[in-house]
Amino acid sequence: MTDNSGETPATDSGETSADVPAGNDPFEVEQRHAVGSTFHLVDLSESSFHEVRLREAKINDADLRGFVVRDAYVDGLVLTGVMGERLQLDGEFGEVIVNGVDVAPFVESELARRHPEYALMKPDDPAGFVTAWDAVESFWATTISDVRSLDESLLHESVAGEWSFIQTLRHLVFATECWVHRATLGEMAPWLPLSLPWDSMPPTEGVPWDRDARPTLAEVLQMRADRMGAVRRVVEGLTEEQLASTGPELTGPGWPPAGESFPVRESLHTVLNEEWWHHRFALRDLAVLTAR
Repeated sequence: MTDNSGETPATDSGETSADVPAGNDPFEVEQRHAVGSTFHLVDLSESSFHEVRLREAKINDADLRGFVVRDAYVDGLVLTGVMGERLQLDGEFGEVIVNGVDVAPFVESELARRHPEYALMKPDDPAGFVTAWDAVESFWATTISDVRSLDESLLHESVAGEWSFIQTLRHLVFATECWVHRATLGEMAPWLPLSLPWDSMPPTEGVPWDRDARPTLAEVLQMRADRMGAVRRVVEGLTEEQLASTGPELTGPGWPPAGESFPVRESLHTVLNEEWWHHRFALRDLAVLTAR
């Protein structure tokens, strides 16, 4: 029901760097080196590559039709001399240069034109954050009202391997706990038992991770109401000074990692980004489920 990478359009971690934070890189734990390998005239159709490092790798004269990349850091990725009728990019990008033209500003403008509430998701002052959260509460309230009339079994169904509707709500609980409870309010272990991290998050002591749990819609909505209420209290109490401040240094296991601290504005932007995009993914997949 969502792109279960994270955060993310943005990854759910909120990371935008091309480097995985120290201590969260699987290659620090176990490495099977094939550095500098060459594959020539090899058929790798339908192969799967998981937790692989392809930095500065080169692919030449290849058939990549139907090639899918998920949960990847692609900073500096170059596609040149390529051909195709359709190319789909879903994620969070700075510059996206197509035949010499940076199309990212056009995409942002078109998203705002199609979805007026999208432009509200990047506020810069306390009043703007209240307005943005008003919009989040409103669009989710409409969607929840709609899904109450559906057979609840549909809300546990996945479309194309994405999270179900209920898993999406569980993940948004987790995102709020990460960026509001932990990174902003300093609650170092705020996780509810049914909170759901993004799929590729490294196993972390004390952080729940039960993707296969099947709570009822009512149970998940109770979790959501509690966590959304916390965001409401934070944004309504925001001052310019608080918005310009940095959250506490994080301690103990969890996400974001211990030893880091984040600007309050950045943390709240991450929550808004999560809410808006995962709502779009939820609507996309609900349309598929209800059209059957």
